Amino acid sequence: MKTLYIMRHPHKEVAKPNQDDFDIKLSPEGIEEAKKVAQNLHSLNIKPDLIVASPANRTRETAEIVSEILNYEKNVMYNEVLFQAYVNELMETISYTFDTVNEMLLIGHNPSLTALTITLNVYREEIKPGEVIKIEFDTTSWIDISKENARFIWIEKPIYNNFLKI
Repeated sequence: MKTLYIMRHPHKEVAKPNQDDFDIKLSPEGIEEAKKVAQNLHSLNIKPDLIVASPANRTRETAEIVSEILNYEKNVMYNEVLFQAYVNELMETISYTFDTVNEMLLIGHNPSLTALTITLNVYREEIKPGEVIKIEFDTTSWIDISKENARFIWIEKPIYNNFLKI
């Protein structure tokens, strides 16, 4: 079985005039959301074998916060494809993961993350900032993941400084 956690970065700052989207950082509230999400994942004993994130500032900040709180001792893999990715690029990134990885945390952006969960037929609503979805695949190889073997497990939603697990 392979487990994928999909996380959308928390709230970002408002873009400044002429600021590139890639350079936008987490807002102060987003930083706090990232810490709370990470603490909640830690309380659920989430221990990814691999964290993959977009190299954009806000996802990089999110990955750093999450990896520290989860005591993730490896390097976060920053993949430029994840910024403004198409679904097929996300699927390729996931599919080409070494099979020694059983649990992966993917930190990225919308609309591609929502499109991915819709494509996998596991979740049909927009993934909001700071939300984390857990998906399990009934396969032993990432190359074989598909909507046929994908199963929605839960979603963590930051709500009023608490979390609602569905």
